Amino acid sequence: MSSGDSMNQDGQILERLYALILTRKGGDPATSHTAKLFARGRAKIAQKVGEEAVETALAAAALKDNDEVVGESADLLFHLLVLWADCGVTPAEVWEELRRREGTSGVDEKKNRKDPLNG
Repeated sequence: MSSGDSMNQDGQILERLYALILTRKGGDPATSHTAKLFARGRAKIAQKVGEEAVETALAAAALKDNDEVVGESADLLFHLLVLWADCGVTPAEVWEELRRREGTSGVDEKKNRKDPLNG
C-alpha cells in the first residue's frame, strides 16, 4: 500500500466516524455518549471542543510523550465532528475549504478573511 492509499484510508476514518455520529442524533442519551452530547445542546458541544483543544495543547506543552497528545487529539477530532454534525456542516465542506486554501500563504489567507465582528 502506498502512502497515498494509507492517507486516503485514514481520511475515510473521519468520514465513517461522522456517519456514525449522525446515527446518534436523537438517540437515547442513557445509552450513547454521543446522543447525550446532542441532547445537551450546541453550546455544551462547543464547550467540549474547547476543553479538548486545551487538553491537547497542554499535553503537547508538557513535552512528556506523544501518547497523551495522540489521545487528546483523537478526543478533539471526535468532539469537533459532533459539533459539525450538530451545525449541519459536513466533512466534505471542510475538505473543500482546505482545498480552496491550499497553496495560499497563511499570511495572505488571513488578510483576505472577512472579520466576522466588523463585516
